Amino acid sequence: MKRILCVGAHPDDVEMGMGGTVASLVDQGYEVLLLDLTNGEPTPYGSPEIRKKESEEAAKILGVKRITLDLPNRYLEDTIENRKKVAAIIREFKPKYIFAPYFDDAHPDHIAASKLVDAGRFYAKLTKSDIPGEPFFPKRIIYYFPIHIRLSIQPSFLIDISKYLNKKKEAIYCYKSQFVVPKKEAIIESLLIENRYWGMQVYTEAAEPFFQKEIPLFYQWPKGYK
Repeated sequence: MKRILCVGAHPDDVEMGMGGTVASLVDQGYEVLLLDLTNGEPTPYGSPEIRKKESEEAAKILGVKRITLDLPNRYLEDTIENRKKVAAIIREFKPKYIFAPYFDDAHPDHIAASKLVDAGRFYAKLTKSDIPGEPFFPKRIIYYFPIHIRLSIQPSFLIDISKYLNKKKEAIYCYKSQFVVPKKEAIIESLLIENRYWGMQVYTEAAEPFFQKEIPLFYQWPKGYK
């Protein structure tokens, strides 16, 4: 089974950053696991119970499994113990690729999450450690871009999500406590407009941008390359 791990600091991070890509990967036969490092609470209109229900509904729409760690929202840190927790998930799931938040963001939790994924990937391969499971080293970390800071970005590549834009929207709208109740649906619509902008760059309806630190190697042109 082809496995991919998608990590977010909070429930809804992955859906907003790469929800269309997640749906596309599932359609292609990948087993995708969403890992939320925190439960995202407290928030003005949410609760742990509400966020759990919302995140489960979103995962069902995207066709994925989901795990939520017990790390503290708003106080997420790149610590040794937290690195081990991420490494343990990597060892258990054994993903070929990991998607993580981009490392430059206005939200400190997103920056910490990015660092934790980088370090967790490295820790997962250590041979003499107290981390559960057998050593494992995913091939690549790929970063999805933030929404809290408007960066002038140059993506490494784009993924066509034209067929999955509505599914992405549906998954994000599961988080009613974050967008519908506080009347912040404009954030979602703005995000979808941005996806359409990236799609325009490659002559598709919509696309999501990604960044890699490590240069990818293609033995042949990727399917659908334009």
